[in-house]
Amino acid sequence: MTFKELKDRFFAASLEKCRIMLSEYSESNFFDKASELLDKEEQRLLDMCKYETFLQKSGISLIAGTDEAGRGPLAGPIVAAAVILKNNDLLFGINDSKKLSAEKRDRLFDAILDNCIAASIHTITNKQIDEINIGKADRLALKTSVEKLTVIPDHVLTDAFVIENLNINQTPVTHGDALSVSIAAASIIAKVSRDRMMNEYDKIYPRYGFAKHKGYGTKEHIDAIKKYGICPIHRKTFVKKYTDI
Repeated sequence: MTFKELKDRFFAASLEKCRIMLSEYSESNFFDKASELLDKEEQRLLDMCKYETFLQKSGISLIAGTDEAGRGPLAGPIVAAAVILKNNDLLFGINDSKKLSAEKRDRLFDAILDNCIAASIHTITNKQIDEINIGKADRLALKTSVEKLTVIPDHVLTDAFVIENLNINQTPVTHGDALSVSIAAASIIAKVSRDRMMNEYDKIYPRYGFAKHKGYGTKEHIDAIKKYGICPIHRKTFVKKYTDI
């Protein structure tokens, strides 16, 4: 076992399990280095738990984080997720989904679902987005993802947005996906769920490169729209300037 291999084993495991793994290598030449790595990661995660810790000290135990993926693309759905994590069960590497590689998001996706109290997603289609506009679609997706949780949370942390008509106390956190471990977990579930949907759409509509850009307005995507027109998952209100509809 090398330090690099052990570090890879740490990723997406709970810090408790990481400590147990590390204890097996107490005689190794990288023990101190690995121990320091875990200490730094634990501090980073504790910093990401400050909102959750404050609520827990107030007697609130079931805290949900919610976030969405797909607000800006020209095609595909918007997907929101809500997650209630187990208190003090911190997963190595959990972070804002935008700061993680696809491979790391996939590993954390499975670990979060295996270790959380409850998780849910809600999808708003491109057609619904065109009908009600992206702002309303965003908030509806977030609200419904929370309401679909099989365990009702005591409090909800959101990534900057106030969710209207949600009958649960909530706190909007600016840049919440980077500052709250619960919102970060939701951002990972939402992002991976949507990316997998777009990968499937790529098989149905291979001309557009959805597996690569996930529907965002890259040059490759815009060029394909201009050449082939739109397909059934394009948001008509988003692509008007690129094609005649």
